[in-house]
Amino acid sequence: MSTNFEFMEALGNVARDKGISVDMLLDALVNALHAAYKRRPGSAEEAVVEIDPDSGEIRVWGQELDDDGNVVREWDDTPEDFGRIAAQTAKQVILQRIREAERDLKYEEYAGREGDIVTGIIQQSDNRYTLLDLGKVEALMPQAEQVPFERYEHGARVKAYIVEVRKTSKGPQIVVSRTHPGLIKRLFELEVPEISSGVVEIKACAREPGHRTKLAVWSNDSNVDPVGACVGARGARVRMVTNELRGEKVDIVPFSEDPAEFVQRALQPAKVKEVRLNEDDGTATVIVHDFQLSLAIGREGQNARLAARLTGWRIDIKSESQLAEDQAAYEGEEWAEGEWVESESGEMVWQPAEGGEAISAEQWSMGGSPSEQGDEDDASPGNLDQGGGEPGPASAEPASKAGEQS
Repeated sequence: MSTNFEFMEALGNVARDKGISVDMLLDALVNALHAAYKRRPGSAEEAVVEIDPDSGEIRVWGQELDDDGNVVREWDDTPEDFGRIAAQTAKQVILQRIREAERDLKYEEYAGREGDIVTGIIQQSDNRYTLLDLGKVEALMPQAEQVPFERYEHGARVKAYIVEVRKTSKGPQIVVSRTHPGLIKRLFELEVPEISSGVVEIKACAREPGHRTKLAVWSNDSNVDPVGACVGARGARVRMVTNELRGEKVDIVPFSEDPAEFVQRALQPAKVKEVRLNEDDGTATVIVHDFQLSLAIGREGQNARLAARLTGWRIDIKSESQLAEDQAAYEGEEWAEGEWVESESGEMVWQPAEGGEAISAEQWSMGGSPSEQGDEDDASPGNLDQGGGEPGPASAEPASKAGEQS
């Protein structure tokens, strides 16, 4: 086949305009021409299509292979009208490869941006999803990723957080969110240079979209106040974030490596009197003044919920009055000391801690003692749980009667 410099020049122009390599187009064209050749009657069983990258000359080489797959004979089997077939095939292949390459480029552009923030223009909004125009591609914001009661008007410009980038046959599908806590972090990175430079770190974030967010920040420089850096002069920086969040409140608290202190700070603006930690069950009991109780709990428990998410502790808030009532009730109870053990006969018996004869479960259920099983007026060792090793509370009055009878 004669040389075709115009074809190669046009191929190079298309490759440059669309950002596709010439080799990629040539490979796709070779595959398409090979398929077109095989559809012709009398075509060789084995054939190879070659395109000269300099001249654009196209040749089809028929091949004969031995049992091991080695070429034993080769001949030029280029059809006379293959130039017309090549031109039609080239047009289809080039258009297809351009579409595929554009989809791949768009996907590669956004594939590494999961967890990043983008600005889009709202194109369509309904009960199922909202479409955002990002320029080259569209992003999908499902209803689950939308802030309740937030209206998305057509043509409005909003920022969103990239949750996932999916590769589909129609191009990349970008899923964005307005409810993800990562959106708060990215917005502060845009507004606070100390965060983007690494001087200030966001240690934790808890959010109830559309209502309130708590942010714990830490400074790697003792001369930089992390809260002040995030708030900005006269609240300018945090105001930019709240404006983008359409009025959502943002509480910024300093992070602490001391769990008790961190819990105390997380409950701001409430003033905490004391924090008691129980590491066994991960519970933090917080004591506040009576007039601070409602502020510490927050509206519908919101402040306490966000503080618990921020710190990772289960928070139980009590006022001073509630604590005094609990202590008074506790001091009015006496606890029998001892444990349930297995006797030599395999029977579970209660062994008092101060010594003495053990009481069987049957004697315990009858409310008696080893010496006086039939007397139902005898006091029991305490309000005990037969199935566990922990003794139960016993009131002070039954304990005094048991002492008199013994």
